[in-house]
Amino acid sequence: MEMSNSTLFDPRCRAEAPFSIDVIMQLDIFGIVLFSLLTLMATVSMLVFIEECIYIYKKVPPNKKSVIIWVTGAAPVIATMSCLGMWVPRATMFTDMTSATYFAIVVFKFLILMIEEVGGDNAFLKRSENKSFRISTGPCCCCCPCLPNVPITRKSLFILKLGSYQFALLKLVLTILSIVLWSNGNFSVGDVSANGASIWINCFIGVLTIIALWPVAIMFMHVREALRTLKMIPKYAMYQLVLILSQLQTAIINILAMNGTIACAPPYTSQSRGNLMSQQLLIVEMFIITLVTRILYRRHYDPIPDLDDDVEETKTVLTSNKKVVDIA
Repeated sequence: MEMSNSTLFDPRCRAEAPFSIDVIMQLDIFGIVLFSLLTLMATVSMLVFIEECIYIYKKVPPNKKSVIIWVTGAAPVIATMSCLGMWVPRATMFTDMTSATYFAIVVFKFLILMIEEVGGDNAFLKRSENKSFRISTGPCCCCCPCLPNVPITRKSLFILKLGSYQFALLKLVLTILSIVLWSNGNFSVGDVSANGASIWINCFIGVLTIIALWPVAIMFMHVREALRTLKMIPKYAMYQLVLILSQLQTAIINILAMNGTIACAPPYTSQSRGNLMSQQLLIVEMFIITLVTRILYRRHYDPIPDLDDDVEETKTVLTSNKKVVDIA
């Protein structure tokens, strides 16, 4: 308790985030090894991503190159931004905004990826003729099984795309707005009062996030069986894991830091120390996800068979079996 009180009233605990030179000067042997290892992980993540981009550019069909590069880049980008924020604590707001904006684009790109894996808009609509979307799914309506299914049309497909695209667009707009307000002294990440801009912008972003995740979940529930051979289920799991770790985990740690649950440790304030913990965790987690993602996406994608082909193949098998029975 005495130690907690001494740090609570330490002037450095009420100061801003430390400069990079302050971070470097206070590192002991363990700190040097830890920071070096985490930096190495972030660097390896980015190198693996660059190598994966080269492979995708050479081996993957043109209609899938862009979306796969965007989706596979989520973990390496977050790891790299976390590493920069770890070394430059005063830049944490900008590195976090960069990671969040990138992932907002990934949410939309993952929806497009599922459609492209089926063969594009026209192929998807052809395969899904006379079928419907089940909209009683998370994160919006998982508790509403009574909701009616929505017929799959070009209009409903466009609405799904628009639902995810709005997040990518508005997140970028709100990020720019936050930086403008910050430069004018009207925005602070740690300001959670009703009079501050941060709480209102973050609440609005939370609503946009939920709206954007819903179309992706609807599409995944519709195509997961058709794309099972393309490992779409583990790909979706990795996408969800990046979402939980980069958004929910970080938010929980930030709340604990702002409440003072995470103690101040000069030169780090409570909030800066919470950011540091979050960044170090993210580097390790995104490094592992980068390696798993490389395994999932590093393959040639053969087009999935059409429904008519499936029927013909079934008829052929049944005919062959009948002939065998007759001969027997």
